[in-house]
Amino acid sequence: MRTQLLSCAALAGIAIAILLLRQAPLAALLQAGWPWWQQGLAGIAIGLLAGGTSALTTLRKPDSEAVQRTAASYARLDLSGWNPLWISLAAGVSEELLFRAALQPLAGIWGASLLFLLVHAGAYDFRRFDRAALWQASGVFGMGVLLGFAFEYAGLLCVMIAHAIVDIIGLCLVRRLAMR
Repeated sequence: MRTQLLSCAALAGIAIAILLLRQAPLAALLQAGWPWWQQGLAGIAIGLLAGGTSALTTLRKPDSEAVQRTAASYARLDLSGWNPLWISLAAGVSEELLFRAALQPLAGIWGASLLFLLVHAGAYDFRRFDRAALWQASGVFGMGVLLGFAFEYAGLLCVMIAHAIVDIIGLCLVRRLAMR
């Protein structure tokens, strides 16, 4: 878990450096968009919808190659106790700060989503270009696009919450699959 949290800290540091270079005030980014409570509710709804859809797909075909590869790629993490929560919160905050707040204004939704996919490529087995890899990559890219549009319309807090919820659901599923 320590490595995961250090990675998140590094991503947040890169995001803050980019924001400082762009002279983008962080407080204004956090206040942009809908009121905080609406962003919170939207983030919960998006997170539950996206995470729930992913969970249903996973539980329908737990033995599929894409599910097995995803579970194997995250098996190196210590997912005991509350660790999925801490990892998910750190990833949700740091990754959205980087990809939405810092990079999306520079690269657009599609460019930031492609960068989001490339950073996540290390967590998945994309060395083989097959159906399972394509399925995983399209899911990560699609999530990036969804979060990109949510950032544009709702705000940063919304996507941080949504991302954290999707990750919590995903990591708890991986933990469940590992116990089988």
